[in-house]
Amino acid sequence: MAYICTSLENIFMAKILIIDDEAPIRRTLSEILEYEKYKVSSAAEGAEGLDMMLKDTFDLILCDIKMPRMDGIEVLQKSFEISDCPIVMISGHGNIETAVECIKLGAFDFITKPLDLNRLLITVRNALDKSRLLTETKVLKKKVSDKYEMIGNSQAMKDIEAIIEKVAPTNARVLITGANGTGKELVAHWLHQKSNRSHAPLIEVNCAAIPSELIESELFGHEKGSFTSAIKQRKGDFELANGGTIFLDEIGDMSLSAQAKVLRALQENKITRVGGEKEIKVDVRVIAATNKNLKDEIERGNFREDLYHRLSVILINVPSLSDRPEDIELLSQYFLQSFATDNGKSKLVLNQDAIDALKEMPWTGNIRELRNVIERLSILCEKTITRKCVETFVKPLMNNNGI
Repeated sequence: MAYICTSLENIFMAKILIIDDEAPIRRTLSEILEYEKYKVSSAAEGAEGLDMMLKDTFDLILCDIKMPRMDGIEVLQKSFEISDCPIVMISGHGNIETAVECIKLGAFDFITKPLDLNRLLITVRNALDKSRLLTETKVLKKKVSDKYEMIGNSQAMKDIEAIIEKVAPTNARVLITGANGTGKELVAHWLHQKSNRSHAPLIEVNCAAIPSELIESELFGHEKGSFTSAIKQRKGDFELANGGTIFLDEIGDMSLSAQAKVLRALQENKITRVGGEKEIKVDVRVIAATNKNLKDEIERGNFREDLYHRLSVILINVPSLSDRPEDIELLSQYFLQSFATDNGKSKLVLNQDAIDALKEMPWTGNIRELRNVIERLSILCEKTITRKCVETFVKPLMNNNGI
């Protein structure tokens, strides 16, 4: 059961639980904290406190150590099965050994009786700051997770998910192919998240967006003075991804000289910074993606064949949206819900005629294009999206390449 932190804008409405068998202590703490605009609840013993944690959510717990029946140490240990909010231990018989034991068991802090008012309030504020940061982290992780969620019930998507489940736990290199907007980066993120490297960084490099003269510095770093603007040493993306994954998006646009260095990094697990001589060991899983036919690029002399074979241990082709029209409804509903949530509005109804009309469209921009279309419809339509809405607000622009 996860705790719910206070509003990020109003930390002073935090909910605090006091667990102490001494009524005067509970009363005094309650008066102090309520004066500071906190919401306070109290329990006279450990079991009662744990029961309150099961029934309600708190942002901070103040718990006495010496209590009958169940002491504070036991409460501390059992509380982590219920909540992950910070716990501050209080004791009138404090010593260094007890304080160290509490901190080792996961307590945020340890304060002694008689309570020093300033120390108490500073500890409470610091603990609530931690609570707020934990909540912010969870929210951000949820947003990232939602951003890279793979949506689709088509056989093509099920096949890709099955490959990811098999390949992700390995260190095998993966080459992801597919047209622009099909979601190649989603596949890369899922490969990383389901891998044994998920705790380490996933570094994304858009090879098409970086000028050819800077790509080597971006990937491998540079030493101070190695070129005019190199005013200090810089680690490259391979070093930053050490222990994790590097995602080389649009690798078909990488220069031949950079390709040669990437090949060496894959062969020897070593890189050398631009302008440097020292070899640096790296442990990096490489996932690459491209919208180009690399075999054609090899024939034209634009891509190294040996690098292609190094990268393509596992090949995953992400189909175009037109090749999986059965996913259009699911994707559209997902985008509608997302836009409604982001804008604080009710989700629009997408009727069957509108779904059929969307399935008839030539999705040259794939999922990215569908997302834009659904956002447009969610803004311009009222309550229900119909075929007429699609024909009025979508078809003319698609025909004129307006999306």
